[in-house]
Amino acid sequence: MHHVHKQLIAALLAAWSGLAGAQQAVTAELAGHASLPFNTVTQAPKAAGPLFATAGKFANNERTRKDQLGTERTNTFVGDPKAPRASGGALPIKGQAIQGFSGIVALDREHFLALTDNGFGNKINSQDALLMVHRLKVDWASGKSRVEQTIFLHDPDRKLPFFILNENSKERYLTGADLDVESIQVVGKEWWIGDEFGPYVLRVTPQGRVLGVIETVVNGKAYRSPDHYLNGRVGNLPSDGVPGWQVRRSGGFEPMAQSPDGKTLYPMFEWPLYDAATKAFEQADGKPYTHILELDVASQRYTGREWKYRFEEAGNVAADFQLLDAGSGLVIERDDASEGAGPGCPAEPLRTDCFTRPARFKRIYKIDLANPDADGFVRKIAYIDLTRIANPQRRAKLGPNEDNFVLPHLGPEGLTIVDRHHIVVVNDNNFPYSSGRQIGKPDDNELTLLDIRALVDAR
Repeated sequence: MHHVHKQLIAALLAAWSGLAGAQQAVTAELAGHASLPFNTVTQAPKAAGPLFATAGKFANNERTRKDQLGTERTNTFVGDPKAPRASGGALPIKGQAIQGFSGIVALDREHFLALTDNGFGNKINSQDALLMVHRLKVDWASGKSRVEQTIFLHDPDRKLPFFILNENSKERYLTGADLDVESIQVVGKEWWIGDEFGPYVLRVTPQGRVLGVIETVVNGKAYRSPDHYLNGRVGNLPSDGVPGWQVRRSGGFEPMAQSPDGKTLYPMFEWPLYDAATKAFEQADGKPYTHILELDVASQRYTGREWKYRFEEAGNVAADFQLLDAGSGLVIERDDASEGAGPGCPAEPLRTDCFTRPARFKRIYKIDLANPDADGFVRKIAYIDLTRIANPQRRAKLGPNEDNFVLPHLGPEGLTIVDRHHIVVVNDNNFPYSSGRQIGKPDDNELTLLDIRALVDAR
């Protein structure tokens, strides 16, 4: 009788926790750490033309062309505007930067596909940045990573329905002025890539050739950003003279999961959607939220099924999303305004006030998709804190190799499931703008292997 009573109490407590949205913090353990230096570059294909022999020529405040290498010194995104903090980077550079890993796919424990972000942050400053996917080989023992192959995205068959920068060329290599690629999945013999400008989902071959583009239309309703080709407006709010939009600029398909059977994809909006009726971004019970969509692979159409994901704080974003099984998944939720391992600054000549926003909210949540509430919200089951990673085996290759290991980056942007208990997390180093691991030095591309069995087992 006593045993039955204890079971009943446990069941009631579990039910109450689910209703109250309670979450438990669990610990991840560092199982491996590797990096690719921030200054790793590759050469553009000769057929792309001389414009792409260098990159970053238009990434300056004047938006003019600057050809002399290394003349434009850069600051971090998160510094105080009144006291800018130097990142240690400079543009333009020779070659194409292998940087900004916004998506990743594990091929096995040592081999990965890594997707480079759109270039330098937006359409205007990324006109000379080519879109790339890389095959990486990681040596966890040494902490070194090697680029085995770079695949450049191109559209020779004119599958994109809009004007691109390299329109008047045979190969039509794609640039950061055309698309903002953020997430990637291997679907059969194709790669499906999530974009933020549309937002769109691209189908490409493993050789980078575009096969098709899927517009975001759910139950007859189109979801578009200000950068969709039907909008094409500079600004961040709708106006009477421009077609309406719901997806915030740079708020598209940063995350995109795939079902275990490969039949379905789950693109997720990075930011809350804009509600034209209320003229505000969506929120419920005082907290902003975003949407997870369901895309059928066979028909290449959205099913109409949706889930809602509630953020913990205003200003947080969803950086990646992967499924553990058919009913549960992992979401990177992070703030968009902090980087760095802790307080304090290095010695001069850097500013003494250079370090004002150490990394604060960088988490991976386990969510329950199988049992959304009556309003469609998923339940957050538990989370790991990426600024508090257990490191008993002292496996860190960069930063302090102490009991507590920190991912200090502005953007932990990609995660991939390696096996039942392990994931790899990568940072978008926003080259040359992010400087969180070592103040005054651009962040490297880090690959962090985590043992997350406590998170996987959480209920």
